[in-house]
Amino acid sequence: MAVPTPALVVERSALEHNIAVIGSTLPGARLRPHVKAFKATALAQRLADAGHVGFTCATVREVEGMAAAGLGHDLLLANEVIDADQLSRLAAVEGRVTLAVDSPLGIDRAAGAGVREVLIDVDVGLPRCGCPPEAAGALADQARKAGLGVRGVMGYEGHLMTIADRVEQTRRVEQSMADLLKASVDVGGDVVSAGGTGTYDINVWATEIQAGTFLLGDTQYGALDLPFEQAIFVECTVISRSAKGWVVVNAGLKALGMDHGDPSWNGGSVMYCSDEHTTLVADDHDAISLDDRVRLAPAHLDPTVARHEELWLVDGDEVIESLPIDLRHW
Repeated sequence: MAVPTPALVVERSALEHNIAVIGSTLPGARLRPHVKAFKATALAQRLADAGHVGFTCATVREVEGMAAAGLGHDLLLANEVIDADQLSRLAAVEGRVTLAVDSPLGIDRAAGAGVREVLIDVDVGLPRCGCPPEAAGALADQARKAGLGVRGVMGYEGHLMTIADRVEQTRRVEQSMADLLKASVDVGGDVVSAGGTGTYDINVWATEIQAGTFLLGDTQYGALDLPFEQAIFVECTVISRSAKGWVVVNAGLKALGMDHGDPSWNGGSVMYCSDEHTTLVADDHDAISLDDRVRLAPAHLDPTVARHEELWLVDGDEVIESLPIDLRHW
């Protein structure tokens, strides 16, 4: 069976390698995989089978989909939600669901909707969500008075994920986590949730690491000295060949997350991407023919996956199975 292009393909051996490698450093509950990176419950099940049964989600829909797939043992929605309808949906999910909160309004609305447990989201340096560390204790007190269970704190050091100098990265992660640990003392609870693929092995201060990209990979993380393999590619077909020295394939901006730049190709260089096409310059132009298959490595995994409806598990050119990307969209 041929994969219809453009399509996402995942090399099984690299996938299995990545699961084994991260499990050797973060066994069991030390890893809380972030499903926003791969958005497929079939891949989440592989992680659960490896002992990682708690998951991180970015949207209410991801939480609902994971629970519906029987993966609702311990789900963290690591994102603020203040919309009453979405909070009601969250509260109706069967399973254990914990919500990140960083404001009095978020706490009041979560409690009013019937959400049962929260983590206090703390600003640890990334200019995004999170309360000041010194405000975390008061928010935890408010949450408990509102009837919410407070499991602990979370803080994402996303601004430190891609620092190439590992000594400098470790120093700055330690500083970032010092703020989170101070907040943890004020908040109480036994969860300190943080981290990601770029800091999975050096963040020893968090009780759990929210890594996701490690599973399939992208070129941003591939440029770092990490032990993971590139597992996912956008497979496409050569549809035009120019005598001027380039070829064109049938995957472009609509098939690739481009916010971190162009994809990479191990057969040459990427000239540019347009809506439906990518123009490539091959190392050996004479070796490329019309209808040849080409695999591009995306620069940013998460938005690339979200553009597709399915991924194909492969062993080289052999197609093993098709897996739905059933958590896509919002």
